[in-house]
Amino acid sequence: MRADRLVSLVLLLRQRGRLTADTLARELEVSTRTVLRDIEALSAAGVPVYAERGRHGGFSLLPGFRTELTGLNHDEALALLTAGSGRADQVFGLGSALASAMRKVVDALPDSHRATASDASQRFLVEPETDLLSRRPVTEEVPDTTMIEIRRAVLAGRKLRIHYAATDRTPQWRTVDPIGLVTVRDRGYLLATRSGADRTYRLSRVLAAQELPEPAQRPNRVDLDRVWRERCAQFLSSDHMAALIRVKPERREDLLGSAVAVRAEEPDADGWLRLEVTFQDLRHAEWALWRLGTDAEALTPRSLRTSLRDRAAAMAGRYGDSS
Repeated sequence: MRADRLVSLVLLLRQRGRLTADTLARELEVSTRTVLRDIEALSAAGVPVYAERGRHGGFSLLPGFRTELTGLNHDEALALLTAGSGRADQVFGLGSALASAMRKVVDALPDSHRATASDASQRFLVEPETDLLSRRPVTEEVPDTTMIEIRRAVLAGRKLRIHYAATDRTPQWRTVDPIGLVTVRDRGYLLATRSGADRTYRLSRVLAAQELPEPAQRPNRVDLDRVWRERCAQFLSSDHMAALIRVKPERREDLLGSAVAVRAEEPDADGWLRLEVTFQDLRHAEWALWRLGTDAEALTPRSLRTSLRDRAAAMAGRYGDSS
């Protein structure tokens, strides 16, 4: 762990030049005292790091202290730098590791690639914090200690004990066989089995986790993409309500923002769109369609059409001409 930190410290000094101990501490997520100890260790090992005192002082490296990775061309380096520019802190707790890896990639690039790749990557923005409507994503945080235990069990193929808080239920401990981790729209999921039955757990609802020494009961190889598709289909087919909706194209995003999922979509004859969507229940579907007013029409199920008709009649009666 300390060796990785020392490498990151050297790369920070190479790429940014003179940095204060406080700045290094923030970047490396350690204390200033730890940074000073690391600087001493580097100096003792012969790394040419020196201190400059004064108001604008800090620590610096003598020029020329690096190795080159000549196998990367410009586009390959650009792809790595762009991939690392998103919200990496939400990828299974690997944000710090990805930031460290990006520093190593930049430092190892030949001079002919480093400047152009770094400049080009600044022209790409991956998953900003807000969209055009100034809506911020819902960030689901998982404690680092919990995420580390989950990640270790998944990679090592060992059983995992989790303290899980299911919706509207008292948190309980349960032992599962982890299969893999999935992240979708900033939400992380643990795919696992429990007593042989498929289970999908929201990572943000895992209050604590413990990797167990026993090996997990799972196949040696897994097609995680296929497993995720199957889990999604199973989820949508149970405890949800499917509906066929006609909607004006300009209100499509409003409908999709309310629905749980979209199963199918095709243009209608009059220029509208016909979508098969899934809602949590009848109440959820009625709320979502009512918001769209006359810009949408529920074709099925009949219970949804009846509910919307009765609601519209009650509203008309409430605001009818009383003169």
